[in-house]
Amino acid sequence: MNQTIVVLTEEALTDADALNLQTLQGEDATEFVLLVPEDRATSVVGDFLHHLSLLELAEAFRSLSKEQPAAGRAAPVSALEGSLETARQHGLALTGRIVAGSAVKALVAAAQETDASQAVVITRPHAVADTFHRDWANQAQDQLGIAVLHLYSGSGFIGGS
Repeated sequence: MNQTIVVLTEEALTDADALNLQTLQGEDATEFVLLVPEDRATSVVGDFLHHLSLLELAEAFRSLSKEQPAAGRAAPVSALEGSLETARQHGLALTGRIVAGSAVKALVAAAQETDASQAVVITRPHAVADTFHRDWANQAQDQLGIAVLHLYSGSGFIGGS
């Protein structure tokens, strides 16, 4: 029996992310549908508080500058292409696309269209959103009747969803 898992990520999948997805598929044939949001803008206040919570004072004040590019974030096309390559290297059956508008709405729509058995959200830690359960995984869980797993990018750590 084939199962479908919808994956929403804010940056290119890493080898660790691919290994986590392999674990989820188990022995069953699994198709992964990857969604990369076109606009991954973050909250200026959220970023500021995130850096403050980690005692990164200089970075907190740099995050207030709108002219500062987000370091380490690939453009959506690069993130998608990198993710597809990583998935191929790990033998995952993964297709992907860039989505416009709300990332959570796109995840919910894709999960319903594909009759997904579960959903996975892979993000960097976001202290404020994660603490107050306003992260993508929690928002999607509120709208879907399937499991939504929140993983932190590049690790096996599970978010607070």
